[in-house]
Amino acid sequence: MLGIIEDNRNEFKIKLPDDLEETVISFLNSKDGGNIYIGVDDNGKVLGLKNNLDLLQRKIKDLIISNIESSVLGLFDIEILEEDNKKYIHITVARGTERPYHIKGMGMTSDSCFIRVGSSNEKMTTTLINKMFRSRTKESLKNIVSPIQDLTFRQLKMYYMEKGFDVGENFEKQLEFYTNDNKFNYIAYLLADNNRISIKVAKYVGGDVDEIEEYYEFGDCSLITATYRVLEKFKIENKVFAKITYPERIQKSMYDYNAVREAIINAIVHNDWSNEYPPKFEFFSDRLEISSFGGIQDEFTEEEFLKGYSAPKNPELMRIFKDLELVEHLGTGIRKILKKYDKSIYQFYPHFIIVSIKYNENDFEYSIQNQKVKFDYSEFNLSKMEESIIKLILDRPNITQAEMAAFLNLTPRMVRYHLSKLVNNGYIQRVGAKKNGKWIVIHKKELEY
Repeated sequence: MLGIIEDNRNEFKIKLPDDLEETVISFLNSKDGGNIYIGVDDNGKVLGLKNNLDLLQRKIKDLIISNIESSVLGLFDIEILEEDNKKYIHITVARGTERPYHIKGMGMTSDSCFIRVGSSNEKMTTTLINKMFRSRTKESLKNIVSPIQDLTFRQLKMYYMEKGFDVGENFEKQLEFYTNDNKFNYIAYLLADNNRISIKVAKYVGGDVDEIEEYYEFGDCSLITATYRVLEKFKIENKVFAKITYPERIQKSMYDYNAVREAIINAIVHNDWSNEYPPKFEFFSDRLEISSFGGIQDEFTEEEFLKGYSAPKNPELMRIFKDLELVEHLGTGIRKILKKYDKSIYQFYPHFIIVSIKYNENDFEYSIQNQKVKFDYSEFNLSKMEESIIKLILDRPNITQAEMAAFLNLTPRMVRYHLSKLVNNGYIQRVGAKKNGKWIVIHKKELEY
């Protein structure tokens, strides 16, 4: 049993229904979005599916994308789950940002627009359709013209190729980078190599902003590259403390990196970029703070937000972050954070949201960061670029070639050239599978300081 009932947010189907699009549309047009479970009876009992589930998953994706208008990319997830050795499909649908959604080719009529009422899908009245259409946000990011039209996407294409995507001539069009009059939009601007967006990370000496210790700007690059750099900075700052006990060493970190990572991604993906204010990331002596602009959407309460009920403010961005595996499934980020921290870490204001996380107290004996691995460059005749690649590998053994290229402003071909040279000379080695493997540095020494 799933432990839930069919209601305004949940729909159970024993098999793939012929009217799946109607249910998806009803959730897209509703306040909270919803969930569709296939392979489950009306009482919430998992019966399972005997089909080829990978094939069925692709069929469902094609049905939703091909038969619904406006674009639903970034607004739904499909996953295969299992209970008692019985597999079923879970479709998560977010509330849409371009309502009313309708059956493609039928226009916005009562016969093609649906909304969730209780546990059923109801046809929308003409009055409700018109009201919803008038309230649609006209200034969504994909409708805002980029301030720069001479844009390139080398970094973004490298990330997509690294994940196995085929990057063809229609790359920008497939990612909806154009306005209706065929100009690059603000989504394209954020993800281009040459934008003027700068994400700032500040580290202060004390508990306020009076004295700054370090200051970083990650800008003039694709938002994806800037995101990776922010994540890397938070990984480096997360000191790990330890104490020796018999028979093992006990460790704890300053903060839960996985939860903080979710907060960082949420701040970037759901930021209100239309006001041109990027999210802000700050380290204080006793806490870290992550600020994003835009506040909670008017349709949702704080309680609903904390339960993960919200619509992606920027579904096109969400789709790209999901393609690149920076996010997993819709609505799970906040729930992951609140598994580790109390909801009091969230501070809500009319125009922005702050996540404030206090550091774990250090009552352990020493910091593992006091022991660092360094490469002894003095013995070898390495170029500056090869030294830079080794530094990246020491900081992040699982770094991808695409990420190296973005960090070092190199072409993928040049990265492969330098890696091949380092491998052939016995300085580094690749271990594990292509996707989940890592780099190791062979010539290194342990230094304590």
